[in-house]
Amino acid sequence: MTLQHTTSEGVATAQIDHKAIGEESLAPQETRIMDPWSYLFAWLGGCVSIGTFTIGSGLVGTLNLLQTFVAIAIGCAVIGLALMINGQAGHKYGIPFMVQARSAFGFTGTRIPALVRSVPAIVWFGFQSWIGAGALNLVSETLFGYSNMWVFFIGFQFLQIGLSVLGFHGIKWLENIGSIFIIGSLIYMFFSVISKYGDEISTNLINVEGTWGAPFWGATMLFLGIYSTMMLNVSDYSRELRKDVGPLRQVVIYANSILPATLFMGLIGLMVSGATGEVDPIKVFSSAVDNKLLLIVTLLFIAFAQVTTNILNNVVPPAYALMDVFKINFKTSAVIVGLLAFVTFPWELVKDESAAGLNLFIRTYSAFLGPIFAILVVDYFVLRKQELDLDKLYDPEGPYQGINMAAVIAMAVGVVAALIFSGISWYASLLPAGITYYLLMKNLPSAKRFLDG
Repeated sequence: MTLQHTTSEGVATAQIDHKAIGEESLAPQETRIMDPWSYLFAWLGGCVSIGTFTIGSGLVGTLNLLQTFVAIAIGCAVIGLALMINGQAGHKYGIPFMVQARSAFGFTGTRIPALVRSVPAIVWFGFQSWIGAGALNLVSETLFGYSNMWVFFIGFQFLQIGLSVLGFHGIKWLENIGSIFIIGSLIYMFFSVISKYGDEISTNLINVEGTWGAPFWGATMLFLGIYSTMMLNVSDYSRELRKDVGPLRQVVIYANSILPATLFMGLIGLMVSGATGEVDPIKVFSSAVDNKLLLIVTLLFIAFAQVTTNILNNVVPPAYALMDVFKINFKTSAVIVGLLAFVTFPWELVKDESAAGLNLFIRTYSAFLGPIFAILVVDYFVLRKQELDLDKLYDPEGPYQGINMAAVIAMAVGVVAALIFSGISWYASLLPAGITYYLLMKNLPSAKRFLDG
């Protein structure tokens, strides 16, 4: 099956084939490679974020154990629903996020959401690579007495670059196999922490009042914010999911893959930091394990979890953005993303005093991600009634050329609202951005061609 138009990937003639199996391109995906179980395991393996652990550590003294549990559950429920909603365009039409956004932002305008999505991905890529390298360095020191953090960081980063160029076929098998090891390790570490620090946990986290007020809702936003980046580009993944998997099953898949990893990582961070005051994840996990063999297994888990999370969540989105903006192939884009992660200075981000800064970083980028999410949802569900014209989405000279100022203005309104209510920035941005976008699309003269298109 072919589409008749000029493409944004340099094809000057009238035809473009659908995205082939094993190929990474912005063309529509016709044949799906993931069944529901593969998709669930992929998300499970891709959501073991050390950032979640850091957020849990940062809630010590603010929330008790029950409140943290409920905050994580609420955040993950919102995530699952949001992923299903914004992933419908990709699932139905097989298009990635960079193409989906063209109807709202325009061909040139999509660079704005691309930049907003890519910067957090690259920062988290560097941060989690440094954590993974630290785990490998400690394994080497434990077994062989050799320690050189920079050697392991550089080597670990190039290993991930090499794996990422394999594309979604490689990602599928890496995530599916790795998720079994990951969930088993998380369960083991969770109960190891309870066994070792039970008294301290009871004193510092269970028998304390905490709060159900604004800090609680701010915590739900923080756990949600870790994945708010994926809410934008979920179409990059949903276009690989079998077409017969309906919306309800998709919500179940997202919630049941994200919730376990987030609960274990967030609660482990809260419990150990509450018991010991330690926030360095490597020191935290190693302190909870007394057996040398189990310590090595635990550290290898930490390193492996960073690989699965980075490749799925922090390589694909910015790589697709580079493909769209600079018209380069996926492998080259993936290599560039990996190299850019070096310049995020992750060795500064992992310092104890950086925990508060990471929370501020999450709130800040969530202030930009929320409005874009709202605009995409209003555009697809309200204005276009879930009907897209693929010919026009792939025609840079068609009605979606340039920048749609309605989307840009609506995004700015949402960002202002989010920054005013910074503690719940993602939530606060949705209605202002969505309503503004709808009104502008109906009344702004320059937006008429986007709506007619």
